[in-house]
Amino acid sequence: MEVWITNLQKKVPIETGFLRDVIVQALRLQGYRDPPDVSVALVDDAYIRVLNREYRGVDQPTDVLAFPMDAQEAGAERSLGDIVISVERARDQARQFKHPLRREIALLAVHGLLHLLGYEDETEAGASLMWSRQKELLEKILGTEARGGR
Repeated sequence: MEVWITNLQKKVPIETGFLRDVIVQALRLQGYRDPPDVSVALVDDAYIRVLNREYRGVDQPTDVLAFPMDAQEAGAERSLGDIVISVERARDQARQFKHPLRREIALLAVHGLLHLLGYEDETEAGASLMWSRQKELLEKILGTEARGGR
């Protein structure tokens, strides 16, 4: 399993090793013994706004987008897909909710990962299930650091 992290922004310093560990731990907690590959792009608000407009028809920045990989042929390299996180948005949300940037980045990474795994938050029931699982994973991965404003 590989977790590729590409930092395409320079506005907010970020530790990528921590993020890699969060993804690996979340996949293992989800029951993957041999987790599939995942890529994470760390971007700024301008970059994610373009993606959000192009893929969701929403002309504004967002905090995280997930792009699941289509089913692949047997024997092909397994990849769940791509997660794109706006580090600028994460920084602002961390300030708003009064918790560390590291916690907000972990939350967004787990949220994106759950989307890659098929969770949805467009319905009330789906959002409730997804946010419950997200909270559970963050508490197991971060311990007391997981507690915060959302």
